[in-house]
Amino acid sequence: MSAVTGKGIDELKTLLSGKKTALAGPSGVGKSSIINAIHPQACMQTGEISQKTARGKHTTRHVEIFEIDGGGMIFDTPGFTSFDAPEADEDNLRECYPEMDKFHGKCRYDDCRHLSEPGCAVREAVEEGRISPVRYGNYKAYMDELKNRKKY
Repeated sequence: MSAVTGKGIDELKTLLSGKKTALAGPSGVGKSSIINAIHPQACMQTGEISQKTARGKHTTRHVEIFEIDGGGMIFDTPGFTSFDAPEADEDNLRECYPEMDKFHGKCRYDDCRHLSEPGCAVREAVEEGRISPVRYGNYKAYMDELKNRKKY
């Protein structure tokens, strides 16, 4: 999906029809741009990515609610700079990624963490395009954070 080219916007509108949906994510990922693509009258302000930090600049400062075709509502929320799921650990992080979790039992090893183990069905699915490389990259980065997290 792209708010820039419009690819996938009609499918997203259909998916959101009749539902209440909040867009959440880091600053600068395109939440407001998606709102503008779905609801052009919204005229949400969007900003550039900071050259210094390579992050968004917190253009959205409060929650905005818009009605969308089909009776649904979409909420644009301010971005955040970090995410922490205290209940997640190295053993269950895959459960936060449903597209990866469905491949978990298909790995060669029962305790596969989907990083560098041979016979990993998740990595194979990424290579075959069945799992987004971006999502997999996020998984690996978060797994690395979990490994380095201090236990209190």
